[in-house]
Amino acid sequence: MRFLLALLGAALTSAAAAAPVPLIRAPQVDTPARVLFVGNSYFYYSDSLHNHVRRMAIAADPSLEKELHYKSATIGGASLAQHDIEWLTKPGQLGIEQPFQLVILQGASSEPLSEAKRAKFRETVIAFNKVIAERGGKTALYMTHVYVKPNKNANPRNIRLTQDLYVSVGNEIGALVIPVGLAFEEAYRRRPGIKLQQAYDGSHPTLIGTYLAACTVYASIYGKSPVGNSYDYFGAIDKDTAAFLQQVAQDTVRKFYGR
Repeated sequence: MRFLLALLGAALTSAAAAAPVPLIRAPQVDTPARVLFVGNSYFYYSDSLHNHVRRMAIAADPSLEKELHYKSATIGGASLAQHDIEWLTKPGQLGIEQPFQLVILQGASSEPLSEAKRAKFRETVIAFNKVIAERGGKTALYMTHVYVKPNKNANPRNIRLTQDLYVSVGNEIGALVIPVGLAFEEAYRRRPGIKLQQAYDGSHPTLIGTYLAACTVYASIYGKSPVGNSYDYFGAIDKDTAAFLQQVAQDTVRKFYGR
């Protein structure tokens, strides 16, 4: 048993070392004001990720409040291909007359786990990026967190498969990859008992899981550290936890982009 565990550990270490390096390492939009999130329930849990990121940006710079126009288009249980990107990004359709400057795409959590789904995700991202670019925007890819126990699909290799898919496709289209999945992995490494995902399914984010994701998105798309940010979801997240998650997000982003 010890030999098998050691072998598995060596394999995972080797896979991590061989993981593709992101080619885009800085925000492609300076202080994005019109941002669209396209994904599924991972986005809308816990009062919706886009709300948290926007509030965090405003907490860092109150002068942005009237300028930031965030929208979120989500379908529960959906794969990325099930979204109508042509309709969503057409100016005026979501109440914003100017084109979105940044569109953040999130695939289903299972998409990195089979060759057929990986191929479909790549095909979809390439097609969506073409539409987004034609409308003057930039694409970012939201690297999802992975299943943990009690989810039956929890597997140590899933984060490496997810990282590989998002970075390789992001590099292919020249998109910023937001390393949320790696931030979850790092938070669990530092505090194994932390509850970032719902206990009933080991999949969907808890409030602090969404907060960690928001910190990671903020650090990635604005290029600014979330450490010390005053936003704590109106006092619902205690200071120690907020500070811990902010630091994990910053450390993950800095390491991922090699800043």
